[in-house]
Amino acid sequence: MELGQLLVRAKLITVEQMNDALQRQAGQGGRFGDHLVAAGHISREALDAFIYKTPVEPESIEATGLDENELVSLLMKLVYTWRLESTREFADAIKLPAHIVVKLVRIATERKLIYARGVRAENTAAMNYSLTDEGRRWAIEALERSQYTGPAPVPLEEYNERVNLQKITNEVVTFQRIRQNISDLAMENTLIEQSGPALNSGRAILLYGPPGNGKTTFALRLANVFTDMIYIPYAVVVEGQIIRVYDPSIHIPIANNSPGEGDGFSLLRSQAVDARWVPCKRPFVVAGGELTLEMLDLRYDPTSKFYEAPLHMKALGGCFVIDDFGRQIVSPTTLLNRWIVPLESRIDYLKLHTGKSFSIPFDELVIFSTNLEPEDLMDPAFLRR
Repeated sequence: MELGQLLVRAKLITVEQMNDALQRQAGQGGRFGDHLVAAGHISREALDAFIYKTPVEPESIEATGLDENELVSLLMKLVYTWRLESTREFADAIKLPAHIVVKLVRIATERKLIYARGVRAENTAAMNYSLTDEGRRWAIEALERSQYTGPAPVPLEEYNERVNLQKITNEVVTFQRIRQNISDLAMENTLIEQSGPALNSGRAILLYGPPGNGKTTFALRLANVFTDMIYIPYAVVVEGQIIRVYDPSIHIPIANNSPGEGDGFSLLRSQAVDARWVPCKRPFVVAGGELTLEMLDLRYDPTSKFYEAPLHMKALGGCFVIDDFGRQIVSPTTLLNRWIVPLESRIDYLKLHTGKSFSIPFDELVIFSTNLEPEDLMDPAFLRR
């Protein structure tokens, strides 16, 4: 997705303003962003702030934060598993810039892992490649170490930095915005006035009331109040271990349905958006009586040999609703003890099966919804939080 389309989705410019800047660029040359600013469609400060929060593609293998051998192994797994042939297919699968993929192909060719088969009759510009016997052996051995065959992961440090850049408290929630999202619900203004400061704080919220009074529906509408676009990585790598983060059942990508705009972003900074990150709406996760402590830890599959991120990690930057709180298999006290450090320090700690622990920001709005008496579920210290 190009810069103009991202700016339109973020509601910083309109489609008409984007097209106007494109016409100016086509007639006068120069950079797309400069034309937006010159026409008064966006301020330089707002544009620079938006670009600062946008992940740009790495300029080299070193800039990916990943080891060269691991990238070659991932590429061989992708070629072997999905029967890929051209560098364009390689780039689409591994989500890295073409010049990096070309370098990886060159390294693989020099190591006799792949060989050039020539070009297709229908596309003479695309060279086709196939795995050698050594390349198949390399791919099979790599799959034995980890069966992850997806886009290249991002380093943990880069992921943590990105989460901190797109905090949920970056958005200012107004009375009018909440009222608009619950316009079809019968809610008192006092409830909206109370929920506004709670939403802007980014802290935990407790919704308490009798069964059937709309707590879950109200929580869902509160989540829809947030409209910012954030970036979710396909996967994160920690100490050589891959954690899959992007979940199509939770993360809603921003559709590329705006009119085409050429290469506006590349003309702006000579770089494109890092395709390892998916522009999405802020996530909304609901867990009810099925919630267990295991669902809040990394899930390692001994067969595939990579991790699935826990629910609250997938909800970072968004909302996590614990519905019917107090009716989970695990006791409320045990569950709250798991949350006490993240809720207080805004940092959570996860552990790999190797014993290595690491921290991630805990930036999400946690909403506890219950029809049980709060005093029966938690002590005053928890209620204060």
